[in-house]
Amino acid sequence: MDLIVKTRRGLERIVASQLKELLGERAGVTPSPWGYLGIVTVSGIGPDKWGAARLVAERVPEADRVLIVESVVRADPAEIERAAVEVAKQHIKSGDTFAIRTTRRGTHSFTSIDVNVRVGAAVKEATGAEVDLEEPAKPLYIEIFQDVAAVCVPATDEYRKMRRDKPLTLQALRRVAVGQFVYEGDEDAVRKMGERIGRAVQTFEIGELTILLHKPVQGRTLGAFLEAVESGIESRYQIQARSYGRPVWRVPVYVYELYQYVRDRAGEPIIVTDPKGEYITRVKDKLAELFRHDRVNVLIGSREGVPIGVFRFASLVVDLVPEVTIATDFVVPSLAIALVSALEEAGALPRYAGKRKRPRPS
Repeated sequence: MDLIVKTRRGLERIVASQLKELLGERAGVTPSPWGYLGIVTVSGIGPDKWGAARLVAERVPEADRVLIVESVVRADPAEIERAAVEVAKQHIKSGDTFAIRTTRRGTHSFTSIDVNVRVGAAVKEATGAEVDLEEPAKPLYIEIFQDVAAVCVPATDEYRKMRRDKPLTLQALRRVAVGQFVYEGDEDAVRKMGERIGRAVQTFEIGELTILLHKPVQGRTLGAFLEAVESGIESRYQIQARSYGRPVWRVPVYVYELYQYVRDRAGEPIIVTDPKGEYITRVKDKLAELFRHDRVNVLIGSREGVPIGVFRFASLVVDLVPEVTIATDFVVPSLAIALVSALEEAGALPRYAGKRKRPRPS
């Protein structure tokens, strides 16, 4: 093997055809080697495999990751360690940061973590480089296929959700208490709107949602809306709980009368969303001041806006998107994104520092 190309499952034959056309007949291209999906291997390129890898990275968007194979050994931890150290000496220097990324396919007496720890400790000792699992300058990939292990270096960048200096948003969003007016209409529309609002508030894990009443509402409409909101929250929460590697906040739902809500929250920041307000980024510094409080209340209308009398009791009246009237089910996502953007511009959000971890020999 000279190259290992990772792609989406189902695209193996398409990618193989493109690689054959790009690299010429001399290249031996194998889609789904050993029957493993999402993989295409390339052999027979010769000494110019680095140039070939760059060409694939530049011309084949279906290639999610392009790995240059520097050594192929038996899938034994001791042999993998020896091979990885030799490859590391060629590519990693003292002062660099590195990480070992192992993907194991097949049945073995060891795990991917076992390989990461053992090889990471050996490479660190041999090169004097530091382990950085999140943003390594020189990652090494170990791709194991049954009884064969390939030690590789990447020709493409790594992309990660959390990188150093990205703003941390959940702490701010958890302080937000949304006061949402009831959506009225035919029952089917009410249920659809309620579910979308529920999914939206749960997506951003805001602190709380209060359904506000400012006039008489039919009991059937209120009941359908509340049931749909709870259903939307639960459906999104279940997805988050399964897929996130952290605890997930399930948004609580309350019901209150608008004017009593405003009186009850006296002394706390109250923000009204309305096209008559200031564009949100122009009041970013004032917004940052408000978010020093434990709870920031945000009022959202539905079909009709928040009554103007409430404006006098608001800390801010903000316009999320000038010249645009935002549909009710889009207000919460627009609000969350606008708040985060404004607070980031104001320098009011903490930043992700990341972690560096040192492997311990097994």
